[in-house]
Amino acid sequence: MKVIASSLRKGNVVDKDGKLYVILFAENIHPGKGTPVTQLDMRRIGDGVKVSERYRTTEQVERAYVEEREHTFLYADGEGYHFMNPETYDQVAVSEAVVGDAAPYLQEGMPVQVSQFNGIAIALVLPQRATFEVVETEPTTKGQTASSSYKPALLSNGVRTTVPPHIAPGTRVVVMTADGSYVERAKD
Repeated sequence: MKVIASSLRKGNVVDKDGKLYVILFAENIHPGKGTPVTQLDMRRIGDGVKVSERYRTTEQVERAYVEEREHTFLYADGEGYHFMNPETYDQVAVSEAVVGDAAPYLQEGMPVQVSQFNGIAIALVLPQRATFEVVETEPTTKGQTASSSYKPALLSNGVRTTVPPHIAPGTRVVVMTADGSYVERAKD
């Protein structure tokens, strides 16, 4: 199925020269002068080789048909990361190479979109946001302005991020799973 390059997102699978690639990063670039382009960082499914491609945003790209289903994250072990289809209760093991940077954000029971091609998991998409506890951060300095000053913090999943000065250790915060950036204090 042909789609325009600007509509491609992380986790989509494209067919280029008869080989399948999963998109790791997609960015639409609109320079002030010249043609807008879409920058894609992709990993070849067959052997794991990473490539970067640039397409004009209106250029047609062949998108491969993959089965995308919601699964629930169960646990991780030496074989990989295990997910369960909540409808059929079938379990699928996903390799560490496919999970990649998303590994620290996986939480038990988290709903995840798993893309499969010929029964093999090739990509997964996490929810945009996840909640974690702040394990350690610097103490609040009196007189520090609240606007635009952030301090480093370590989350319960081992990821380092920056949080506003009023956040103390033990506070639960919501972060973006794409880059670990702070969104807000958790409402629970």
